[in-house]
Amino acid sequence: MIATGWSGRRLTVRFRTRLQQIGGPGSAVQTGSAIVEFVFLAVLMMVPLFYLVMVLARVQAGAYGASTAAREAGRAYVTAQVPALAPQRAHSAARLAFADQGFDHEGTIEIGCDGTPCLRPAGRVRITATVSVPMPLVPAFFSGIVPMQVPVTATHVVTVDRFGGQ
Repeated sequence: MIATGWSGRRLTVRFRTRLQQIGGPGSAVQTGSAIVEFVFLAVLMMVPLFYLVMVLARVQAGAYGASTAAREAGRAYVTAQVPALAPQRAHSAARLAFADQGFDHEGTIEIGCDGTPCLRPAGRVRITATVSVPMPLVPAFFSGIVPMQVPVTATHVVTVDRFGGQ
């Protein structure tokens, strides 16, 4: 049954008055609070997301730097004309690759051979590059709670040319 006439209008006015008293739609108490809630939640969600993107970008740079350093150090090692200069050439190439990604002093390489001498024809040289990626914006006093560095390692095996070497 639908209320019509005077009693229907009176019921509508009483309903609106009651809604305003209990803070329902149209209440002056909640005016503008949705914007404040949205801004608060947006900041609460965006700050961790921004930090996650920064961390992933640095770890990706470390991975790229380590793989490039291993590959270039291997190439420099096996193309050395003088076997005594091969390790020096490999370390120089790796330093350049690490510096290119912003890891000037964090990267190291290890050189291993499958036999002696290292630069014999068809010999294999294994280069392992390791870089410690520092976590961005982490203060030093958190070192017991959060890891301060993420180690990233890459390995590359290079074969000495069949007609090269000694």
